[in-house]
Amino acid sequence: MTFTPPAKHIKTTQQVITTIAAVLIIIPLSPLICRFIPPVMLGSYNIDMLLAVLAAIVFVRLLLWLVRPLIIPALVLLMALLVFNQFAGRYGFNNVFDDYKTLAIANWEVRDQKQTDLLSINPGLFENDNSKGTREIKAKVHIRDSVVRNFSVKHSLDYFKEYQGKYGMLTRHLSLFKYINTNFNYVPDAQRDEYFATAKETIQDGLGGDCDDHSILMANSLMSIGAKCRLVIIEGHMYPEMYVGDKKDFEVIQQAVVQLFDEQKVKNIFYHENAGEYWINLDYTAKHPGGPYMNDRLKLMIEF
Repeated sequence: MTFTPPAKHIKTTQQVITTIAAVLIIIPLSPLICRFIPPVMLGSYNIDMLLAVLAAIVFVRLLLWLVRPLIIPALVLLMALLVFNQFAGRYGFNNVFDDYKTLAIANWEVRDQKQTDLLSINPGLFENDNSKGTREIKAKVHIRDSVVRNFSVKHSLDYFKEYQGKYGMLTRHLSLFKYINTNFNYVPDAQRDEYFATAKETIQDGLGGDCDDHSILMANSLMSIGAKCRLVIIEGHMYPEMYVGDKKDFEVIQQAVVQLFDEQKVKNIFYHENAGEYWINLDYTAKHPGGPYMNDRLKLMIEF
């Protein structure tokens, strides 16, 4: 005699399994969708992941409504894709976890840190187009140099390609920053003989030089692919800054830095701001864009 379970129990079990499968699809699908949603700010909070979760829920609900029997195969296919990507070094389970973690960190832990100094109050105090130092440094910047342009284009594609749909040209700028700061080697000038190398010279020398060589290289390279930069000279040091835009643009790049430089466990983004214009630090001493400034004893600011 064969026992046949009641149809009601079978239907209930199927519904439970289907619901679990739907939730398991939504969890990894949301950050996948989020990579193609531009950053969306609600006040100072990033809500693009929340929108991605809602989009994933709508998609899964639609799938359940149209072809309920396919929900289990869809889960198996998604899990198989993530497993394959995990071993292939692409978007896998670690990335799913990191993207959720980025949302929490960006919204609740990371704080912007405005540099309180005269540059924030009135950058014009430090502009002096007639100074010898300014003329010498500006003469070393050539944004149309083919060697610099080719170098910049090549290394702007080294990192963060999977986030291009979300952050656009920011991924190119941040990739170039990462390449330069990862590979730059400090080599001091001869004593009492300050030498400003062009970006082309620094590239051909194997990315070696001092702080002003790094600054010229970073600013020149970024400007050759469309960024706006300036150089800031402080006591005993020079560093580059990149123009971000307004407060909303700053919040977007803050989210991008937290997400793309997650291995640095970013806690603060350092910047200058004047009249609603934001600039972030790109010093070679910084492991991520917006790293700490060395000091605030300003001498000169050079814009291009």
